[in-house]
Amino acid sequence: MATSLKGKDVIRIQDFSVEEVNMVMENAARFATMLEKNDRLTNMAGKVLATLFYEPSTRTRLSFETAMLRLGGQVVSVAEAKTSSSAAKGETLFDTGKMIESYSDVAVIRHPIVGSAAELASGSGAPVINGGDGAGQHPTQALLDLYTILIEKGKVKDLTVALAGDLKNGRTVHSLSALLSRFGFRFYFVAPDALKMPAEITENLKKQKVEIVETPDCAKALADSDVVYMTRIQKERFEDPADYERLKGSYELDLKLVKKAKKGLTIMHPLPRVTEIAKDVDSYEGTAYFRQAANGVPVRMALLALVTGLE
Repeated sequence: MATSLKGKDVIRIQDFSVEEVNMVMENAARFATMLEKNDRLTNMAGKVLATLFYEPSTRTRLSFETAMLRLGGQVVSVAEAKTSSSAAKGETLFDTGKMIESYSDVAVIRHPIVGSAAELASGSGAPVINGGDGAGQHPTQALLDLYTILIEKGKVKDLTVALAGDLKNGRTVHSLSALLSRFGFRFYFVAPDALKMPAEITENLKKQKVEIVETPDCAKALADSDVVYMTRIQKERFEDPADYERLKGSYELDLKLVKKAKKGLTIMHPLPRVTEIAKDVDSYEGTAYFRQAANGVPVRMALLALVTGLE
């Protein structure tokens, strides 16, 4: 059984054992309780987090920085790393990793290229956390999503989740499907043919005997799902703008559709939303996406504390 995450890089969700995931969940719940009590925390006093964002970010960047500050630590940041750092001069991520270990105790990176976080980690002696690598993975989002399901449903067993939207390019659903499969979830993968979940992911899940139904019919999936995880059609991942224009309105979840869904449906979204969830859904009691975003702080507090060897 895992006893420590000290020094661990957070690159792929598959690198976490169930015991390690449970450790993160338990510590996130503990930190959430402390935040509710307005406890003053000093766990990370004297520690520095470096954030390197080569792609735009609001929730991931702010929640990591807030998490570090809530723990009593400090943050150094390159918000537009692609143009305002040595990357613009041709510095490799390996060399950047060697550099940041001198400045910080832990680093978070978001980058448009798959494998970028692993390259940074290969050069860094400090733990590196993947804040999203292109269409690859977003492991910390998956952890906060699991935590949200646990809070909203009171369990993570015997549940069916519909993942809907851009499953081809959505790093959030790539990580989340890999994580939830470890806990026995059943899946509906809802997407038009051009944006289906990558075959390597579905085939790997099927080899694990995970129940999967692939369908373009969102209403059908919602009728049988406990949770729906909507995602936006990601304009920035399309090489041909015409393809985006053709697919951008593939799904819109509105209150009328929600009322036809399984009773007690929980609605999640990694945000930002565009047109895939109507504003009238915000009033539905099972709407969890803003609570989900808030859960990023205690979950990332747990990760920062655990990988640096603190609790």
